[in-house]
Amino acid sequence: MKTNKNLSIMALMFILISAAISMSCNGHIAKTPEAVVSPSVKSARDLAGRIVPEQADNFIFEEIAKDNGKDVFELETLGDKIVVKGNNGVSMAVGLNWYLKEFCGRSVSLRGSNLDLPEKLPKVEGVYRKTSWAEHRYFLNYCAFGYSMPWWDWPQWERLIDYMAMNGVNAPLAVTGQEATWQAVCKRLGLNDDQVNGFLAGPPYLPFGWMGCLDGWGGPLSKGWIDNHATLGKKILDRERALGMTPIQQGFTGHIPKALSEEYPNAKINTVEWIEWSTDLLDPLDPLFQKISDVFMEEQTKLFGTDHMYAADTFIEMLPPSGDIDYLGNLSKAIYNGMSKNDPKAVWVFQTWTFLNQSDFWTQPRIKAFLDGSPDNKMICLDLYAEKMPMWNQAESFHGKPWLWCNIQNFGDKVFLGGGLDAINDGITEVKQDSAKGNLKGLGFVNEGLGYNPIVQDLMFEMAWRKESVDLEKWVDRYIVYRYGHENMNVVEAWNILEETAYGTPVDSWNEKSIISSMPTIKQADISIPYSQARLASAWENLLKGAEEFQEVDTYKFDLVNLTRQVLVNYALSLHKKMIQAYDKRNLKAFERVSEEFIKLCTDIDELLGTREEFLLGKNLEDAKRWGTTPEEKRNLEWNARRMLTLWGGPSGILNDYARKEWSGLISGYYKVRWEKFIEEIRKELRTDVPYNEVAFDDELMTWMDEWSSANDMYPHQPQGESVAVVKKLWAKYGQEILTLNQYEKN
Repeated sequence: MKTNKNLSIMALMFILISAAISMSCNGHIAKTPEAVVSPSVKSARDLAGRIVPEQADNFIFEEIAKDNGKDVFELETLGDKIVVKGNNGVSMAVGLNWYLKEFCGRSVSLRGSNLDLPEKLPKVEGVYRKTSWAEHRYFLNYCAFGYSMPWWDWPQWERLIDYMAMNGVNAPLAVTGQEATWQAVCKRLGLNDDQVNGFLAGPPYLPFGWMGCLDGWGGPLSKGWIDNHATLGKKILDRERALGMTPIQQGFTGHIPKALSEEYPNAKINTVEWIEWSTDLLDPLDPLFQKISDVFMEEQTKLFGTDHMYAADTFIEMLPPSGDIDYLGNLSKAIYNGMSKNDPKAVWVFQTWTFLNQSDFWTQPRIKAFLDGSPDNKMICLDLYAEKMPMWNQAESFHGKPWLWCNIQNFGDKVFLGGGLDAINDGITEVKQDSAKGNLKGLGFVNEGLGYNPIVQDLMFEMAWRKESVDLEKWVDRYIVYRYGHENMNVVEAWNILEETAYGTPVDSWNEKSIISSMPTIKQADISIPYSQARLASAWENLLKGAEEFQEVDTYKFDLVNLTRQVLVNYALSLHKKMIQAYDKRNLKAFERVSEEFIKLCTDIDELLGTREEFLLGKNLEDAKRWGTTPEEKRNLEWNARRMLTLWGGPSGILNDYARKEWSGLISGYYKVRWEKFIEEIRKELRTDVPYNEVAFDDELMTWMDEWSSANDMYPHQPQGESVAVVKKLWAKYGQEILTLNQYEKN
């Protein structure tokens, strides 16, 4: 019995040792009980399960220490498994993304993904390791919450957060649900429901409220909206925190509801103006400033917790009420103190766009006075338009404050093909080497909308993990491989042309506009194309030649549709010039012929865009309406969605078409109709020789545009037709003609 007992003990020990050995091989954890898995490893595993579910078990995630305080990831092969190591969930997610791109030729993007992985994962020879020089990798502009994401639900947000993690974002702006914070603040300050409703704007306009630009426009918000978005905001924050991100929440700026002047008649309140709205700004020396800041911080922390980083922009595009140095310094101190009194670890994240937007006002002494309002290590400055109009070298490197080199890339989430790859590649490298750069601490991608140019996002995010600039031609060739799965000579030629043309210049007014989405005119349009349209058409031809190999690849189909769209809207500008020539010559037949071609082109582009969900007006409107619980609320949400895309603001039309979109449904139901109405007026003039009444027509058209916001006609919310087939049809109809156009000169 004694011998058997000893054998039993030895057998048990053998089993335990064997189990330990099976769990460890050369220092790698092959399988760890869920109870002892770190939160970072769990978050990375979960992400892999969402991104590559069929192969997720073939990835092993391990947590390692930072590399001299910097974020790091490593890749290596263990048997038939891929080991991804990182110092947190974000670094592991970046490692997974680089493995997919570098070793599998696969990729994830916001505009199509290519994730058909090989059954046997390619090996990593040795250890593949990258360290990020950028301490902070910021993402999202306030405006993106209005132009791209106002109607998103959790599945859409979950996809974006995964994308952010895989691209190394560790400091995302997080203001979803902020309306719940302000509702609680207003109630504590004694405001009633009507007064709160007068302050909170409609969903796509909320971020402009947080920046102090407007109050109430597009409201009111229902209780259901506020409650549901508080819940959504918490889910977003929980996921971002689990991955190791530091979400940036809202700070109190001094912007207050107008109704507070009635509740606190002795408070010193200034009025600031933005476009067609005015808002109230509390004086920094008024004791009410700290009181409201205290309430704001308490309520926000109670609802959402805190990660100690707060965005606060008082004068994003407004003139301060005073240029006095002391006033500006006191305001800055009040904003920072409002954060730090309640959170000693508070760091203020500040958009320096105001210095650029109101450059005549923001002299160097005023900039310095404002920036000096907080300690150097308690503020981070975002140089928003550094790829084209940097402020760091105009503002003495922000006087010692840590700052981030940022790229806007997209204004208003307009649909266009383009972006300055050289400006990103060279600009970041050059500023890192500049002895006058000051306290550069990272990068920021601050696009006003998520945009339609994934190549720009890929390069921008990768630069945070690269020590030097890339050979852009080779980098684009690499991009083609992981974007589509493998190389193809015609596709390579297409992208060589795209790098030279559409992606050769930073974003400016030229590549955001199209004549189709512009207000109708018989005068020369304020649109220029600084590359050869024939060259762009050649890129279209070459990309289409890759259809036999790539027609089932989602990323290819998106790029083909987007390139086709750009070529055709550029061609529309040529037709418009012919319309002007026919009008100037008083040639009715020629005008009718070319204007008919113009309208048919609009119809063709609308059909093309209808093949992709990314370009559907109907999808946007349905996403908006789903948040409503009553017919009245659904109508208001649809009004908000339509209004943001068109007039934006009031019937004055100052912001008209700022957030224009070349989308299926918006072209056929709005832009084309505008042109048809206008063309008919010109026809009448050419038939009768009686000049059309431009003022009367503009008033009539503005009335129709205003009414369109309140309409509820339906548009397809699911793709129709097959992208490649439609593109082939359009190439047969337009391709050779566009190739022969003499447009090497700037239009």
